[in-house]
Amino acid sequence: MQEARFYDQLEQSRVQCRLCPHDCVIAESGRGVCAVRYNSDGRLYSLVADRVIARTLDPIEKKPLFHFYPGSTAYSVAALGCNLRCNFCQNWEISQWPREALPSRVGSQRDALGEVDGICPDVARLTDRIPGEEVTPAQIVRAARNAGARTIAYTFTEPTIYYELAYAIACEAKEAGLFNAFITNGYINETPQRELCRVIDAANVDLKFFREESYRHFSRVKMVPVLDAIRRYHALGVWLEITTLVIPGVNDSDEELRGIAGFIASLSPDIPWHVSRFHADYELQQVPPTPIARLQRAVEIGRDAGLRYVYTGNLPGDGGEHTQCYRCGKRLVQRHGFHLLANYVRHGDCPDCAASIAGVGMG
Repeated sequence: MQEARFYDQLEQSRVQCRLCPHDCVIAESGRGVCAVRYNSDGRLYSLVADRVIARTLDPIEKKPLFHFYPGSTAYSVAALGCNLRCNFCQNWEISQWPREALPSRVGSQRDALGEVDGICPDVARLTDRIPGEEVTPAQIVRAARNAGARTIAYTFTEPTIYYELAYAIACEAKEAGLFNAFITNGYINETPQRELCRVIDAANVDLKFFREESYRHFSRVKMVPVLDAIRRYHALGVWLEITTLVIPGVNDSDEELRGIAGFIASLSPDIPWHVSRFHADYELQQVPPTPIARLQRAVEIGRDAGLRYVYTGNLPGDGGEHTQCYRCGKRLVQRHGFHLLANYVRHGDCPDCAASIAGVGMG
């Protein structure tokens, strides 16, 4: 168990977490929205600062990052938890596990016979209930290098809530000559984000909606902090790509897709936008998969907004995974699913018309 960073101590043994825009005020023995940051005796502790629930070698395209060393591999790590509560989460088994499986409060509550109530263990014993593999940053970096990965990706769940572990790994990875990629919902406060951007090279941010009410209803958060975080990633020089899961009847209207595309284009037309097909999961089981025509319409809207690189996701083989030159139309990077088939970019340029192709390590 490790003391968390980015919090203020308040009176009456309360604390206020400053890691993300929830800014949770947590009473003694309570936890934050993420359910993995607990207040014990007026100090905030992280329950996931030393363990991962998953680690595996992936194509960088799976993140998805299409313009960051295409064809390379990323060593993906994840810990339990999330600071959003999306009812359509496709990794809900691990992202929502702490909220559903751990007690909302900790302490030494005793029943009438004086026995300690196992439902509310003290915070030190609570770590024993967190599934996962105990690791050190050095172990993760060593495993990534041994696997031949170019990048370590913090992914599958929300890496912001295991900030202490992710940041420690990222610092060690930089020293070892590896890159770092944050695959995130963008719900992070400015101070930790600015520190993070010293060691993060790339980020893919989920921009789930472009309506405040949708963010509040489906994800239980505010929209503006996500937009602010996206702007900061771009301004701080992190290679940025955006993903939107297109959900029928929720965020698939032309108006909302135009809003998302216009926002991205206002930052840079070179930011890739991934529009992904929805499939029913977690609590949103009644919604059908995204019609292919809707994804194709999203691509059209993105290009009309001036975006140079718009991709479809969760539709392997449909042709929406290829990178084309925005000037002459030449197919530059050919993919099937997450797999790179060919890359014709030369020194960052299109070989036919010499247009500069945005990205890092494009070829």
